[in-house]
Amino acid sequence: MLVLTPHRLLRCYATGRFPMADGRHDPNVYLVDPERRGIIPLESFHVPRRLTRTIRQGRFEITIDRDFRAVIEACAEPTADRPSTWLNDDLIELYTALARMGHAHSVEVRRDGRLVGGLYGVTLGSAFFGESMFSREHDASKVALVELVARLVAGGFTLLDTQFVTDHLRRFGAIEIPRAAYLLRLKAAIARPAIFPKDPQGFALGLVGPAGAPASGSRQSSSQRS
Repeated sequence: MLVLTPHRLLRCYATGRFPMADGRHDPNVYLVDPERRGIIPLESFHVPRRLTRTIRQGRFEITIDRDFRAVIEACAEPTADRPSTWLNDDLIELYTALARMGHAHSVEVRRDGRLVGGLYGVTLGSAFFGESMFSREHDASKVALVELVARLVAGGFTLLDTQFVTDHLRRFGAIEIPRAAYLLRLKAAIARPAIFPKDPQGFALGLVGPAGAPASGSRQSSSQRS
């Protein structure tokens, strides 16, 4: 039986592996090292036009690391389209511990104070390993992804790992690369420092631009290190 601690889990990520369970209530955890890895190249991230309009309307409130536990537990909840998830209790505790250590972050999307969407992931150097997302309202998880990418660019990140590629992620520019190519990118990203910005003001408009104007690119965080 695989036994992981937060530090061992970070070492797994550093070597290209990530954990999964077969179901929400399955106590066993195993490591995955796919032959082809999903990533979203930050320089070619694409925001669909309709989602751009949603972001400009400002319907959602974005917060960062305000309630990591609520986000990961929402990601573990079964839905009609996903009756079982790969997150079990042990993994929830491990990722929550990484959040306390500063190696995991959550993006929370709220509407009228209610948590309606979000995502979380793990950081090492300038690599961000996207783990899971959830949505209780249309477009909420997509807004979280745009906010994430804007902050990664602002903070000096160079790698956004999605593990696998879905049709949903392809709309944003996700691609698959061979394991060997991924490991080269991973090694370079881990060696480079980055800061995950926690500014309370949302960054997403930096990617989509104000209404009536083209996007001007993501703004740079004042705390960015090169």
